[in-house]
Amino acid sequence: MRTRLLGILLALMACVLIALGLPLAISEAAAEQQRLVVDRIDDTARFAALAQNPVGQSGTPTAQEQLSTLTTELRRYYNVYGIKAGVFGLSGKPVTADPAEWSDAAQGESAQAFLEALDGRRSHDPAQAWPWQSHRELVVASPVVWDGDVVAVVVTESPTGALDARILRGWLLLAGGEAGAVLVAVAAAVLLTGWVLRPVQDLDKVTHDIATGRLASRVAPAGGPPELRRLARAFNEMADHVEQVLDQQRAFVADASHQLRNPLAALMLRVEAMGMELPEGHEDELAGVRVEGRRLASVLDDLLGLAVAEHAGHGAEPTDLSALAAVRVEGWTALAGERGVGLDFEEPAGPLLGLADPVAFGSALDAVIDNALKFTPEGDRVRVAVLDGPGPGRVAVAVRDAGPGLTEEELGRIGDRFWRSPRHQNVDGSGLGLSIARTLLAASGGSLEFSPNEPRGLTVTLAVPSVR
Repeated sequence: MRTRLLGILLALMACVLIALGLPLAISEAAAEQQRLVVDRIDDTARFAALAQNPVGQSGTPTAQEQLSTLTTELRRYYNVYGIKAGVFGLSGKPVTADPAEWSDAAQGESAQAFLEALDGRRSHDPAQAWPWQSHRELVVASPVVWDGDVVAVVVTESPTGALDARILRGWLLLAGGEAGAVLVAVAAAVLLTGWVLRPVQDLDKVTHDIATGRLASRVAPAGGPPELRRLARAFNEMADHVEQVLDQQRAFVADASHQLRNPLAALMLRVEAMGMELPEGHEDELAGVRVEGRRLASVLDDLLGLAVAEHAGHGAEPTDLSALAAVRVEGWTALAGERGVGLDFEEPAGPLLGLADPVAFGSALDAVIDNALKFTPEGDRVRVAVLDGPGPGRVAVAVRDAGPGLTEEELGRIGDRFWRSPRHQNVDGSGLGLSIARTLLAASGGSLEFSPNEPRGLTVTLAVPSVR
């Protein structure tokens, strides 16, 4: 978001600078050329004044002397400034010009200006010259008038090299100013986006923390626009309220589970006492009551365990998952043998460290192994493996059973509280074991994932962040 906002701000600033810079650059070039044209107009007007007598009174001794003076002026002008200048008759042939090889003003670049001056007025301003145009000359022509008639035309042709250099120098100064403005704009945009987005980034981080189970996380007071500060305060108030409601819910579940255990135990004792007084033939009904009582006791124990798991704060630390999994597999080997199910452990080549709470991870792994042993038929095997993955920066323990497996629809439901597949209702359990495992893992940043096992069965993966 920061990059996108910076991009938008900088794009807008670039458009503003371009919109201002281009007219300024064009105006700078036009001003430089206009100064040059004004100088040439003054020069042609002076030469036209000097040419009036020698051209209007040609053939007289005075005219010859004035023409010699005019020729000297034109030569000196060309030698000093490098600007071609000449006085041309009405046919375009030179009366006097420098350089001498300039033979016809009615041809070439000076033709248009020459024809305009023949009409008794100064030539129009030449078209704008640009630095990237080569072999351009600025032509200015003024008529020489005698007794109200045009008798000759003064033409100057100025090379644009010096003009181009001045335009480029002005453009460089303008570009330098805009570059400085860009740097200031970038710095201001960075500061502005940081000021605006800092509360948003804090809010995003805290939202992620709460979504992953760290309900105590809150947005710290920070700067930013008043609207975002109010949003941060409102979010903290909402998070406090949600945490309070969840704490009340957990406390209620824990209290209800704890309080129901004693009446249930007393009820089971009364059932046992009544069973000793029942006449023969009622053993099946008594056995059914006992089974339902044990199932209810198991549900209450799991509810209490779930409430404790959700309420407890687990501290994640670097944990060798290979060693932890080996200990838990060893603890379940005896029960697996009693059920006639093999329990294999695939130990990795070296230790794999994950960021997890050892007690919580061990409890979650116990719940998953217990679930796998329940559904694996006698004579098949359950395999436990420590993996580098899935995904970058993760390590995991995968438990693969050989049970009946689940359908695609059932895979989307597994792990929900109290959910059990309709095909497995005859298997002991409350439907809370995997929910407890998922809650224990989520408290330290872990996850519980389910996928089909080949050729049959279910693979449950307990993944946590890796420690490199």
